[in-house]
Amino acid sequence: MDHRNDAALRFLETRRSHPPKLMKGPGPDRDQLTQLLTLAARVPDHGKLEPWRFVVLGRQTLDALAPTLRAAVLAAGQDEAAAYKAASAFASPVIVAVISSPVDSPKVPEWEQVLSAGAVCLGLVNAALAAGWAAAWLTGYAALDRDFGRSYLGLRGQERVAGLIHVGTRGDTPPERPRPDITAKTEWRP
Repeated sequence: MDHRNDAALRFLETRRSHPPKLMKGPGPDRDQLTQLLTLAARVPDHGKLEPWRFVVLGRQTLDALAPTLRAAVLAAGQDEAAAYKAASAFASPVIVAVISSPVDSPKVPEWEQVLSAGAVCLGLVNAALAAGWAAAWLTGYAALDRDFGRSYLGLRGQERVAGLIHVGTRGDTPPERPRPDITAKTEWRP
């Protein structure tokens, strides 16, 4: 196998997300983030439809949106703890909203396009981690509430937030978590 990349395999073997509460500033600047977005966009995309787009939320926007998000969570009938948790997630230095934006296509089903947007989310987390940043893929109220998404993230039509990718400077190392038992999750058919 001439194309083996041991460094990439080691990275994948040890990669782990960094929760936003362990991140600190600064986040990547515009040029650094553009490079990460370019790498993230190298995903399976049958039909070259690009069924996703990015909304980059910088510190100024996150500071303005956090109290609005808190109020929206309370207005939806959730308790103060849920509202605090939702708003505090906006403390990350930078958040990239990856928007799933399916395109009408007679050849590529919508489900496959949604998966492509999910691949962009993982690609962005991995690109950020490989570049030395802390990164995590989350959703939560801001991503799941369609009204909030339309009003504050600019969702159009049937678009949905595939993920909110938090990016910042690494703080404390997160503890390792249990990993799946691959033998229990795999079925082999000869």
